Amino acid sequence: MSNFADLSGKVALVTGAGAGIGAACARELCAAGATVMLTDINLAGCEQLAGTLNAEGGKAFCGAQDVTVEETWPQTIDQTIDRCGGFDILVNNAGMYTGGKLEDNTLEAVRRVHQVNVESVFLGMKYAAVAMQPGGRAGRGGAIINMSSVAGLIGVPGHTAYGSTKGAVRLYTKHAAVEFARLGYGIRVNSIHPGLIDTDMGRMVFKDLVDIGVAADLEEAEAAIQQMIPLATLGAVEDIARMTRFLASSESSYCTGAEFVVDGGMTAA
Repeated sequence: MSNFADLSGKVALVTGAGAGIGAACARELCAAGATVMLTDINLAGCEQLAGTLNAEGGKAFCGAQDVTVEETWPQTIDQTIDRCGGFDILVNNAGMYTGGKLEDNTLEAVRRVHQVNVESVFLGMKYAAVAMQPGGRAGRGGAIINMSSVAGLIGVPGHTAYGSTKGAVRLYTKHAAVEFARLGYGIRVNSIHPGLIDTDMGRMVFKDLVDIGVAADLEEAEAAIQQMIPLATLGAVEDIARMTRFLASSESSYCTGAEFVVDGGMTAA
């Protein structure tokens, strides 16, 4: 284990940890020495990953959680403290993607993606603050990492509903960070903005570009996206996981209310 961004003695809760970026973050934090609680509506994925991490010498626990249901948050955080011995890091990763042209989106679909991507971040920050602040059950401050997207920074065809949620996460992060700092909670809050990452969700973007008529087929859609990326390749889940580890650690102790872009140069071009 590298000494850089060491998380020995820390306890992390990672939502949406059953697959993709969430699973990679859980693995990376565990490798850094943290005890990790994995949650997801996909409990089977969490159980499989927790078993693997424990077999490799890590410390991982898991539980089912629907992050849109408020009651699950205090329950999950209490369970994390009871089973893991503390609570220092929250990775608000759980999310969903909704694409399509703006005029084809339904109000029901837009409300649902906001519920999953924004309301869950609010609930996570709320109950993490209660537990992490002085006098809380954990009471030793901590770090909150909210998973946003480059779609929360720039406009992308077919991303109106999704992008609006990720823009909300960006600003929720900044407001919470300033508030928690002024109140002396000892809690840092930052957002990560992945570019196009090679996951099942990430590749849905290609199909969406075809569906709305921006690209003729999946091959053309992927080529168009890669031309937008100076590094000319999709990102890996490990790229996001390493940034998460940095923001969870004392190496980033002077970082709060900031957005960390991991996109191969996409938003710089």
